[in-house]
Amino acid sequence: MTNDARPRRSVLYMPGSNARALEKGKGLGADALILDLEDAVAPDAKAVARAQIGAAVKAGGYGHRELIVRVNGLATPWGRDDLTAACGFAVDAVLLPKVENADTVHQAEELMDGAGAPPGMSIWCMMETPLAMLHAEDIATAGGRLGGFVMGTSDLAADLHAAHTRDRLPMITGLGLCILAARAVGLPILDGVYLDLEDDEGFEYACGQGAEFGFDGKTLIHPKQIEAANKEFAPSADEIEWSRRIIVAHAEAEKEGQGVLLVDGKLIENLHVNAAKRLVAMAEAIAAAEGGA
Repeated sequence: MTNDARPRRSVLYMPGSNARALEKGKGLGADALILDLEDAVAPDAKAVARAQIGAAVKAGGYGHRELIVRVNGLATPWGRDDLTAACGFAVDAVLLPKVENADTVHQAEELMDGAGAPPGMSIWCMMETPLAMLHAEDIATAGGRLGGFVMGTSDLAADLHAAHTRDRLPMITGLGLCILAARAVGLPILDGVYLDLEDDEGFEYACGQGAEFGFDGKTLIHPKQIEAANKEFAPSADEIEWSRRIIVAHAEAEKEGQGVLLVDGKLIENLHVNAAKRLVAMAEAIAAAEGGA
């Protein structure tokens, strides 16, 4: 299971075929980078992109950022080579596209074990098809190296023949199923991308909606989206202060044998304290990451 307190507010896709972008990623404020070998890379550039990602990671300089390599599907001409190569990179995880069942996760894990992947390298799954939504529980419980979910909302909307609207009503069921499955087993889950780079207000709304749904962060297609995502998915100062008050008040109440208490007239129970501790832990992890950037 992936560290729940690791910040993943902003997770930026970086095309592996663009060496300049890979270098630029070392200085960006994103919590994580997805070094992409799939959608962002043309077929004739796959091998070059694979080599460039390997060289960029080996050169270092990414600091605290979580590094994830999105490979091509295992059934494609490049997928197995991508996965084998990624096992030799100093990255945190691989991201499998269009996962629709647990067997895909098991197959990838077997290949990674055979290629000598470090024990800590995890498998993340793109959830982007109707079948993935229906099999979300099976995929989430695949175990082993499974590290988290990434929503592919553009592909999902296309497969649903649905409009990709501001409120994403056609996708609410699918998003909810994936969030439920991920949270049931303690996996992190990232929201899909927002494609209109000129609509700053719409992007901020999408981030706020994603945070309200319960996503850990948002996947991004451009560095200009990082700042807003970091803001929307981070605990506010008021939330942090309130959470710390709850934790202190509950600890004092426990000393007196009380399990339930009132803080500013609000009923506080264990579930609120647990949520407060999780929020404070995330705030501290964000501060530590930004301090080490």
